[in-house]
Amino acid sequence: MAHEKGFENIANNLRKFREAKGLSQEELAKRVGISRVGYRKIETQISLPRVSTLKALAEALSINIQDLVTQVNQLKHVRFRSQGNMNNRKVILDEISKKLEVYNDLEEILDDHIASKIKQSISNKEFIKLKNKPKEAAAKVRGLFSLDKKEPIHNICGLLESEGIKVISIRRTSNNFFGLSVSEKDGGPAVVVNIWERISVERWIFTAVHELAHLLFHLSAFDVREIKENEAEEKEANEFASHFLMPDEVFDREWRQSSGMLFVDQVLKIKRIFKVSYKTVLYRIQKKYRGINPWQLFHQGYKQKTNKSLTSIEEPDSLPNSAYWKSFPESAKAQEPDDLSPRDFYGERLGALVRDALKLGKITLSRGAEILGHDLMEMREIAKDWAASGEK
Repeated sequence: MAHEKGFENIANNLRKFREAKGLSQEELAKRVGISRVGYRKIETQISLPRVSTLKALAEALSINIQDLVTQVNQLKHVRFRSQGNMNNRKVILDEISKKLEVYNDLEEILDDHIASKIKQSISNKEFIKLKNKPKEAAAKVRGLFSLDKKEPIHNICGLLESEGIKVISIRRTSNNFFGLSVSEKDGGPAVVVNIWERISVERWIFTAVHELAHLLFHLSAFDVREIKENEAEEKEANEFASHFLMPDEVFDREWRQSSGMLFVDQVLKIKRIFKVSYKTVLYRIQKKYRGINPWQLFHQGYKQKTNKSLTSIEEPDSLPNSAYWKSFPESAKAQEPDDLSPRDFYGERLGALVRDALKLGKITLSRGAEILGHDLMEMREIAKDWAASGEK
């Protein structure tokens, strides 16, 4: 039996990517033109694959050969829960591990680290006393971020990154996975957001703040082995995110100032001001203004305005409070009226680190392209743009 470390990496990575694709050993073997027994010997480290076989395996799994031979640090202190089973869980964790490693390496070679009050607060468990008080905690964090209590958040990624919270964006075709968070013990603190195009940008923004709440309140639950959602923790994180993005005072001011509009237009205006889902706005209205049914008013108004119903099956006219915690905020882009564009959610720090590393000759252009997910031609154009704009 072979014992080379690279051989072990191939075997482990093959199993991980095969399972993520939902393939049996026999199915993958058939795709690359080898016997099931021959494939099994590779995955169990009995025999070493030829280079041609390795290339065929990578092609069949839609990955690079490098993905098969590289060892990845295994994340342990992660809060990764989902609304359903995920075959590609290990693949997602490995992708995040690689991105965090690159992020931290760039900070190290550039000696560009961010120390922040929020990181210190997480480490010192300052927010334990605010547990189960998400509204007060949201106000506290806004203060630590030097946000005015009446100020909407215009760039959530930039805000978090300026406070030492890494923002990692990945794309995964999944209606069950919106994001996760990584503790400082595994290279964080970091929030990870699924920016799949079929998930609304409003959901991206909300997810980033939701995961920040887990970093603040639930570090004891950061165990990669735990996969089942905790309803109480989810509720607390949702409510924190709602008040962080829409503080009561500024929400009340904007709501009053738009009171002359039709109800549906008023909701859509507020939603765009705060860059949240319409469900977030409706929930806040329901909590603050008793005696009205904002869900019914909105759906009736939206139908009159557009001559079509909005997710009538998923959202009956009278939505119970409990539905807020299960389906809020709206996940599907097609179901978010007057939706935001990806320009409303963007990270800056990783790109800035790559730019500076290129400027100082610490990394090659091809390495920069690999980190940012571009091909070499795209990276050359980006580098030209940086030069033209004075970023030399």
